Amino acid sequence: MRVGVTGASGFVGGAVCRAAVREGWTVSAFGRRPAVEPGHVGGAPYTRWDLLGDRPEPPEVDAVIHCAGSVTDWGPPEEIWAANVDGTRNAAAAFPRARFVHVSTASVYDPFRPTVMAAEDTAPADRYVNAYGASKAAAERVLERAVVLRPHAVYGRGDTTLLPRVLGAVRKGRLLAVGDGRQRISLTSVDNLVQACLLAAAGPVGHGVFNVADAEPVVLDDALRAILKERGVDAEPYYLPLALVEPLAVAAEAAFRLLRRADPPRLTRYAVGHLAVERTLDITAARDRLGYRPAATSFADAARW
Repeated sequence: MRVGVTGASGFVGGAVCRAAVREGWTVSAFGRRPAVEPGHVGGAPYTRWDLLGDRPEPPEVDAVIHCAGSVTDWGPPEEIWAANVDGTRNAAAAFPRARFVHVSTASVYDPFRPTVMAAEDTAPADRYVNAYGASKAAAERVLERAVVLRPHAVYGRGDTTLLPRVLGAVRKGRLLAVGDGRQRISLTSVDNLVQACLLAAAGPVGHGVFNVADAEPVVLDDALRAILKERGVDAEPYYLPLALVEPLAVAAEAAFRLLRRADPPRLTRYAVGHLAVERTLDITAARDRLGYRPAATSFADAARW
């Protein structure tokens, strides 16, 4: 099996490369960074490729796993759209004869209402809170035939987003969160996402859209307490009502735009709404059609992330 992986210098792309190499596949790794440590991509040959720039001479591959893109919920919208839509279009065009596996996101579901065991056909939505969700939904639409994977809240060793954001909310023995803590959440371990990527690249399904998550949803309070315990952080979750925090996030975003701040505010509408209400995914299609067999949510070894 010959596979190309975009975004190989990142969290998910690197994990996909390492797993594919372990499977004995021939892997070609592509990323925007000038170079990466060989171990990050499992020793696979690495080529620098900005998907918005000049294209290197692509090798012949059987499948492409497209992990590249912008994952920020704050920044110039035109840059986010270019990375996620134009970058996806360019990656697919570079490998016209290969199966294309696109790592999308559950943020394509309606952010203004709870996501309750969402099926794949309930996205895209008519509205989004930022360019990230809107651009990822648009990226799905530019693909003619692809396997689209929609994970939610990806975590695991090497995570640069979810765990740092959770721990960054700890203040004086309190982990500040939004909601009441009883909301159910589908999380996606990077190992489960990698499994889905390899199944999509080599399995019998050539196209389709699939939610990807851990075996069962978890209660937010249980997940937060497990993270704190594994990290050895002496803190308790403290919940603030969404009706109070959401207007603060709107005001913070407006102030940062007015001041032309490049760094993100501590509160954004996306971050507030991401875990404040139920966000659960129906993964029946991935189980039945891809042969996906996810493990349960676990933060074991979180202290080593």
